[in-house]
Amino acid sequence: MTIDDPARPDTPQAPPSERTETTQATKTSQATTEAPTTTTTEAPTTSSTPQKAGTWSALRPLVLRLHFYAGVLVAPFLLVAAASGLLYALSFQAEKVVYAHELEVPVGETTLPLSQQVNIARKVNPNGTATAVWPGAEPGATTRVLMADPDVPEDTSLAVFVDPYTGDVRGQLPSYGSSGALPLRTWTDGLHRDLHLGETGRNYSELAASWLWVIALGGLLLWLGRRRKNRRALFVPEGGPASRRRTLSWHGSVGLWAVTGLVLLSATGLTWSRYAGENIGVVQDGLGGATPTLTATVGGAAGGSSEHEGHGGGHTGGTTAQGPDIGLDKALEAARAAGIDSPKISVILPSEGKGYVVKETDAQFPLQLDSVAVNPADGAVIDQLRFADYPLLAKLTRIGIDAHMGVFLGLFNQLALAVLALALILLILWGYRMWWLRRPGRPAARGAWRKVPVTMLLPLLAVTAVVAWFVPLLGISLLLFLTVDLALGLVSRARGRARAN
Repeated sequence: MTIDDPARPDTPQAPPSERTETTQATKTSQATTEAPTTTTTEAPTTSSTPQKAGTWSALRPLVLRLHFYAGVLVAPFLLVAAASGLLYALSFQAEKVVYAHELEVPVGETTLPLSQQVNIARKVNPNGTATAVWPGAEPGATTRVLMADPDVPEDTSLAVFVDPYTGDVRGQLPSYGSSGALPLRTWTDGLHRDLHLGETGRNYSELAASWLWVIALGGLLLWLGRRRKNRRALFVPEGGPASRRRTLSWHGSVGLWAVTGLVLLSATGLTWSRYAGENIGVVQDGLGGATPTLTATVGGAAGGSSEHEGHGGGHTGGTTAQGPDIGLDKALEAARAAGIDSPKISVILPSEGKGYVVKETDAQFPLQLDSVAVNPADGAVIDQLRFADYPLLAKLTRIGIDAHMGVFLGLFNQLALAVLALALILLILWGYRMWWLRRPGRPAARGAWRKVPVTMLLPLLAVTAVVAWFVPLLGISLLLFLTVDLALGLVSRARGRARAN
């Protein structure tokens, strides 16, 4: 598989052999070959002024060939990631409709104490262990009591939905992770993350994220490098009858509008990937950007964490084998007095040697993500952690992940993700359409890297090696692409020699 150079017009000045080679490409669209993904290659020049030789003219064939190979071979993975990501972005609102009975109740006059609601959940599921409680964040929302249950998958709790006004149990559903995804969103999230194939399936999404930014930025360079009559053609797609030229225009213009979002999706997706994510974590920690943790150990001993799940007793008041317990309601009052004032909170119940942990969970702007740990014996605050005190890198990481998950800006965030996913799907389809319309085309010569000056090539190779090490699946697949290209070149030369003989 190769890429075409821009088709040159068939003029009397061109040699007959050159005119013959380019006639088919000129009739097709007078445009350059494209990679089938986020942005586009150069089209024929609209000016008679010859392009000056320089850095871009040396790099362009290399970028063009890389954009093509990456687009053709990685686009199927990107297409699956985009389609599943679109479903995930829409699942937030679908979840509210599908599980309306569990999530919503008529607004009453008074609410029951949280401790009483937790006890109701325990009676409904006596074999489970209450670990946390999410009070309703707004009038008419149910209280979600999370329970450790052997019948639900790992990293999943059984959520018991309690009417805070009447104490009626509205239902029980598996609740996944810190986001509290219910079965519909959990399924779409798993499809997007690993195709429900476990750790092996995660390689697909990491490969897509590893190449997305490369394809997007390479296509951006190719699109900006085109010469055009006016600047409007850079941003606005062409109209007119269906043709490869119009498809190229839509591919490039939409890619230009989407490129920033696509690069951010790639970067945030890599932060929790399997291989690149570990390297990112090491670098982040080395730069002092690790996410701080809250000490929840009673007595202030080191090693506590705000993320502990409290799978121990889940006490709500009185005296237990662990000692006196002021109860859930008074612990929440102590946390409110310490500055936890967001209506969206999660209360992790105490386990052996741990106190109550009350965390703000409002990830919408302005962020409310402070947390405190409360001693169950006397209500004293053990530790406090303010989001404002996070290192800058930790803040950016949290915001980036929340934005990728669709919770940073709520509905607007989810709509933006859906638009980006749809744009990526269209870019891929347009890219494949251009590839199909171009055939047979005139292939770009192999060995484009030989045309790059040594002073530019050596730093480029060094940067590529570092990036390939840092993002392993990118490096491995790039090596595979080069191997395939080399093999095709050897076969082509062998056939040429055979014909010559």
